Amino acid sequence: MQRTPIAFLGSLDAAEEERYRAALSAAMPEEVVRPFRMLTQAERAAVEIAIVANPDPSEVAQLPRLAWIQSLWAGVERLVRDLGPGAPPIVRLVDPELARTMAEAVLAWTYYLQRDMPAYRRQQETGLWRQRPYRAPADTTVGLLGLGALGKAAAQRLVQAGFRVAAWTRSAPAEDGSLAGVATAFGPDGLPDLLGRSDIVVCLLPLTAETHGLLDAGRLAAMKPGAALINVARGAIVVTDALIAALDTGHLEHAVLDVFETEPLPTASPLWRHPKITVLPHVTGPTNHGSAAAVVASNLRAYRETRRVPAAVDVARGY
Repeated sequence: MQRTPIAFLGSLDAAEEERYRAALSAAMPEEVVRPFRMLTQAERAAVEIAIVANPDPSEVAQLPRLAWIQSLWAGVERLVRDLGPGAPPIVRLVDPELARTMAEAVLAWTYYLQRDMPAYRRQQETGLWRQRPYRAPADTTVGLLGLGALGKAAAQRLVQAGFRVAAWTRSAPAEDGSLAGVATAFGPDGLPDLLGRSDIVVCLLPLTAETHGLLDAGRLAAMKPGAALINVARGAIVVTDALIAALDTGHLEHAVLDVFETEPLPTASPLWRHPKITVLPHVTGPTNHGSAAAVVASNLRAYRETRRVPAAVDVARGY
């Protein structure tokens, strides 16, 4: 039986699209991966599976027989929002390499803050030669918001590096040996406690209706005086004006921001020029084309063999 092509949809430039297509074709040579624009009308009517990277919803709507959609990214909240409740099952990318690179970046930026690099940068700008007191990892509490695959990987790296690690989730986490050495809290009552005792707070939460604006003025005020924030999740989780105010008053010492509500970050944004903010161009968790293609190929082969759709996003929860 001849297989229908797999549709590839996304708002990628031509070079990036070709890199993904080449990696996917190499990982599953038995399949035909074809960009949406190259599909005939008959093929669009027959396609069962789509691989997507920020697709145009109107193009997805032209694939009436879709059994499921494979995202090339871990974050799927925009995809869920754009496609709506009637969309086929959406499978997010769960890639061990992505978890590794994210954990690596979280550790790097935690060291950046723990070793007072922002303060030394400001000293350099004024020609000030001054050594600051050393704060050891064992004397530094890192509070993680979120304990999904990425949060767990980050927690393990931080524990291995000697930091005191705590984590908060919206619901009670399952018993998991991978969380040895991590103090966990959950629910509305657990969040203020974690914020109040963490020297560095790292946001790794998905963006949902419940987490939109979660770190508002009240919760930023609940953070430990002199603490710092790292946001590598989604920009809309942090209320920007409230964050700037907390930094300006000195309640918070620094913020490392890798994600923003509007990307690229507009040049007029005050975040670019704030002396207590480090702006990154969404680089913390880059997708590795080869490892992502291998994960997608595994999901597709399992589906071909069993006709069972891989574990999909809970649309009601948003992830």
